[in-house]
Amino acid sequence: MKILIVDDNPVNIDLLVNALKDGYEICTALNGYDAISLVKEESPDLILLDVMMPDLDGFEVCRLIRAEGAYADIPIIFVTAIDSLEGEVRGLELGAVDYITKPVNLKLAKLRVRNQLELRRQRNIVKEQNAVLTRQKEELEATLGRLKRLEGMLSVCMSCKKIRTESNAWQQFEQYLGEHSDAVFSHGLCPECFAEQKARLG
Repeated sequence: MKILIVDDNPVNIDLLVNALKDGYEICTALNGYDAISLVKEESPDLILLDVMMPDLDGFEVCRLIRAEGAYADIPIIFVTAIDSLEGEVRGLELGAVDYITKPVNLKLAKLRVRNQLELRRQRNIVKEQNAVLTRQKEELEATLGRLKRLEGMLSVCMSCKKIRTESNAWQQFEQYLGEHSDAVFSHGLCPECFAEQKARLG
């Protein structure tokens, strides 16, 4: 899975990269604008985001990412020197899933990253399963719709075996069933008809 690390201090980035590089694919950004661009280019599975950055701080970056429907569900963990209840509350209110203060305990950070990525993996599985169930439901409803069209009594000519349609027209059996179902026809002779045709040919 892919992690985006955002911090204006390269030293902080290097610490996190070294702690996480063995288990994950890592991409990095030194400012908020590059972070937003990388989110769109790389679609990371998790973002580790500094707060105090020039031009565009981490809170604003988080707000902008959450406003993008395609990326709004990417988990964001703030990694910041702002060690205050107000900062943590603001970060969580903006939609972050966690808040880690500097200096970072790397062992604890790795565990929090692992847990959030596992939650994301499970959510993705559920999302895919729901998509499959939705497709299956649509297919089942379509099949039931076709079956309903075939319900009821059909009028069949005793001689030519044509079927009378809802509009009182007469259609060949194959044509009628082909229009009312997904059936595909091939033609051949049953054993009785084959024997009869053989006998006629002498």
